[in-house]
Amino acid sequence: MTRRFAFLGPLFAPLRPLLAIAPTERAAWVAAALAPVAVVIAATAPGAWVIAPVLGAALLALVALDAVLAGRLGTWALTAPADGEVGQPVRLVVTANFADRAPARAQAAIACDPRLAAEGRVVFALVPQALEPGWRGEAVCTPNRRGTAPIERLWLRWEGPLGLGARQVAMAPQRGVQIWPDLSPVRSPDLQTFLRNAEIGLIARRIRGEGTQFEALSEYEAGMDRRRIDWKASARHTRLFARENESERNNQIVFAFDCGQAMCEPIDGLPRIDRAVSAALTCGYVALKGGDKVALFGFARRPLLFTPFIGDARAFHRLQSAAASLDYESAEPNFTLALATLTAKLKRRSLVVVFSDFTDPTAAELMVESLGRLVGKHLVLFVTMTDSEIEELVTASPGDIATLARAVTADSLAQQRKLVLQRLRRLGIDVLEAPWESIGPRLIDRYLAIRGSEAIG
Repeated sequence: MTRRFAFLGPLFAPLRPLLAIAPTERAAWVAAALAPVAVVIAATAPGAWVIAPVLGAALLALVALDAVLAGRLGTWALTAPADGEVGQPVRLVVTANFADRAPARAQAAIACDPRLAAEGRVVFALVPQALEPGWRGEAVCTPNRRGTAPIERLWLRWEGPLGLGARQVAMAPQRGVQIWPDLSPVRSPDLQTFLRNAEIGLIARRIRGEGTQFEALSEYEAGMDRRRIDWKASARHTRLFARENESERNNQIVFAFDCGQAMCEPIDGLPRIDRAVSAALTCGYVALKGGDKVALFGFARRPLLFTPFIGDARAFHRLQSAAASLDYESAEPNFTLALATLTAKLKRRSLVVVFSDFTDPTAAELMVESLGRLVGKHLVLFVTMTDSEIEELVTASPGDIATLARAVTADSLAQQRKLVLQRLRRLGIDVLEAPWESIGPRLIDRYLAIRGSEAIG
């Protein structure tokens, strides 16, 4: 069919500029204002009915003339980064040059994946550049999920001097933005200063002064911890001697992520799983710098991911790539299958950091049983984020019956949550509960405390 009517293409070529013409909002308001005039003419002078279509035709002619006076599009460019991070701003820039004359106003619209922008649509204005020819506009998007966000289509629209007619073109850029986990905590000056000044993993020698494994005796000096004094050795030498311990190294750290329904719920604009991934990668970077080995494990209805153990900080990008592939699933996780699979894969005692959440004790029952079996062979740290919405409902002022009912229900959920966490602690599981803003630093502190106590190996 397309080949049969291909000969008509040259006939419609002169009309293509007219096909790109579109009326503006101002033209629509003018048409709406002329409608009552046509009604009045039809009611008072039926014989003058021809005035109404003449006015409509005149408006259409003005729209077409104004669009022609808007000029032609010369060159255009869309600048978008190839990579971005979830929760961090991504800048999209559109530049355009107009051949004949400058339009009165220009606008751009981008259709993209909802991961990149809300509702998958971004609209912004273009303004003339001060120092260079052409027009430029930019939009700042905040990705809300990991994955690849394709940019599917770009529309440019520019208006004539009267603001009645506009010309519009559509293009397919055929590009996308790869959205990675948020690594801004890893790049933060505070963490970099800590790693630069810390002793762990930065000097190629045995690290003394940490841990519990005896390394050597040294003469006691002012400022040392008195608990390190070896009284038996001091009595033999009639001088004070202190014990120096070797830091524990080469531990296995597994960050296990629940990718089920509860962890996909948003918390302050981002899914809980993305908050957990960012905190885990930050702690994993510190662990790699300390000489430990790190692996990632993800699960939902079935195990989704298990990476080999990484022992070199230079291979940190492998963990980042693996974390970016963790998917979101709106289903309850299978803790029994997941943790049994993890136990079978681990050949030596490890620190297993489990990121999960739960909504009620019934849903948490299988989680508690599975973690109880895991703690028999490994050291388990359970990490969960405080639900700020429940806390706000609990502390809300009971101004009416509805608010009071919501506060009572929220308080009941909070008490049930405390009971589940207490059960985990009684099983010997270390529990870390904190707001998402502080979950990363507190996880690092807890990891360093466990590592210093020689509790893993």
